[in-house]
Amino acid sequence: MEGDARSVRPGEELDWPRLAAWLRDRLPACGVDGLDVRAEPTIAQFPGGHSNLTYLLRFGDAEIVVRRPPFGPVAPTAHDMAREFRWLAAMHRVFSLAPRPYLLCDDPSIIGSVFYAMERRRGVVVRTEEPAILAHVDARRRVSEAMIDTLAALHGIDVAASGLSGLGKPAGFVERQVRGWSERWTRAQTTPLPVMDALAAWLRDHLPGDPPAPSVVHGDFKLDNVMLDPQDAGRLVAVFDWEMSALGDPLVDLGILLTYWAPTAPPEQRDALTTVTDRPGYLSREALVERYAARSGRDLGGIRYYEVFAVFKIAVVIQQIYYRFVQGQTRDARFAAFGPRVEYLARHAAQLAEQG
Repeated sequence: MEGDARSVRPGEELDWPRLAAWLRDRLPACGVDGLDVRAEPTIAQFPGGHSNLTYLLRFGDAEIVVRRPPFGPVAPTAHDMAREFRWLAAMHRVFSLAPRPYLLCDDPSIIGSVFYAMERRRGVVVRTEEPAILAHVDARRRVSEAMIDTLAALHGIDVAASGLSGLGKPAGFVERQVRGWSERWTRAQTTPLPVMDALAAWLRDHLPGDPPAPSVVHGDFKLDNVMLDPQDAGRLVAVFDWEMSALGDPLVDLGILLTYWAPTAPPEQRDALTTVTDRPGYLSREALVERYAARSGRDLGGIRYYEVFAVFKIAVVIQQIYYRFVQGQTRDARFAAFGPRVEYLARHAAQLAEQG
């Protein structure tokens, strides 16, 4: 398949005839341009991501993206495809960078899980290597600015006026986040790590108050979850991965972006998760904060708390993936070294907490 899609990874194949039949019955009602349900679909998989699985099916000239949870047991409330579908359906109306979702299937007998189908956006996603369009200092600066400006624009959406209030309960959002990710840590532990337990306690003891008004929180806003215009690095064409979206404190998103703007792996373990943003031209973390403050008008005096929470959350996400590898629920060799990475992140978060 052309573009970013590749051959399906061994062990991650689906029941293609059953999936194709389900889509053929329902896609015609969605008004998809170029759709030919008589055609035998070509099938590929997008290589990015370390949890949910994303596939590409082409029926004639129509390209359909299918997204499902990882194989094997998953944490409660995690990988909720129905929830992500509902968020995309709502956000697509008010935020043009959210792709249009077509169909939700809540029948696990089709491919073994709940899944949804959505439109494909075309552009460049930064994954294992920096693409050619970002090989210049000016392009790196412009994509940095576009990331921050997009985040500020997302957080500037009027939740009530846009009809989004029914998507969540923003009061106590950060407290629920801290509690939920602490519980996930407890469930996913493979060996004791007291520093993570201490971090969970620190986060509970230093909870910030609710913001004056809630915002849409993407939940995982980072460079490899956006798509760039291949002709203009300073223009985004899509924002992906709305699985953790919520209504609440927007600084949770800024904390995530700042954390992923720096390497989240020790030097000897740099891999596909390693950021490219330490190269010349990318805005510094301090410059990102300044630009966000100018665009949003928000007080960022307490941003350190959100950075600590972001590092803690990323450590838990990686631990959950490592847990699935240890339990034999995935054979993906990328995850074999994730245990030491969790320890590295935990130490980093503890240092940030001491500074705060």
